[in-house]
Amino acid sequence: MKEETTAKDIESLVEDSTPDLRIKSASLRAHPNSRLDTMDRKRHPLYDESIPYRDMSDASTKKESIRQLIEKLDVTNSLRYQRTIEDTYCNVYSYDFCYFSKVYLPTVWWTDESLEKILNGQEVIPVLEDTVEPIYSSAIHDWFLEWGASFGWKRMTSLDEIQQKVNEEGGIGMICAKRKIKGLSGHIVPIVPETNEKKAYRENGVVIYPLQSQAGKRNFNYFSKARKDWWNHERYSSYVFYYHD
Repeated sequence: MKEETTAKDIESLVEDSTPDLRIKSASLRAHPNSRLDTMDRKRHPLYDESIPYRDMSDASTKKESIRQLIEKLDVTNSLRYQRTIEDTYCNVYSYDFCYFSKVYLPTVWWTDESLEKILNGQEVIPVLEDTVEPIYSSAIHDWFLEWGASFGWKRMTSLDEIQQKVNEEGGIGMICAKRKIKGLSGHIVPIVPETNEKKAYRENGVVIYPLQSQAGKRNFNYFSKARKDWWNHERYSSYVFYYHD
């Protein structure tokens, strides 16, 4: 999305890999108007009992349920994720993907005042435009560095290793890039398990472009080589790779 501000205008950060047990997720409740066939209530979880959650029984069920989730969300065609003149919705799709994968990724985050209260042990209820505000892809890049470890995210450096872990364990991979120019869109994209038909792009057996699924200027249920190493584009100042079991 084009707007890249949050209540806390996070600057570039050094990774904090120590979980902070005081912090908690900022999550709105599912709303009946938050659906795949509308563009309404994008900050709320999808209100749709037919969408499968990741089956955590074992690696095989995790991978199969992720495949089913990608098919059901159908980012290529679902109205919720289609670009408008003003915006694209990589963060909304990534949030939905993680929500149904039982992994926390923010679509709203605490205001400065709310965060201070939470870290001081006070109870705060998520209320949009009051205690929480929207968070977009460039700010999510910095959120990963500051808060990712507190929600089980592990920073990685090897795309080949992430793809292998996603394939073998049915975990969740993520690439997030921060825009150089403040106020312009960054990008965030899940790395997903390979299927019989959909593969990462490898050279000499090493993953160069992982298998991904995205909303953006163009939406793809699956892609790898089509966008090459998009995170290295000169428009971005920094990127991070993360993995969650």
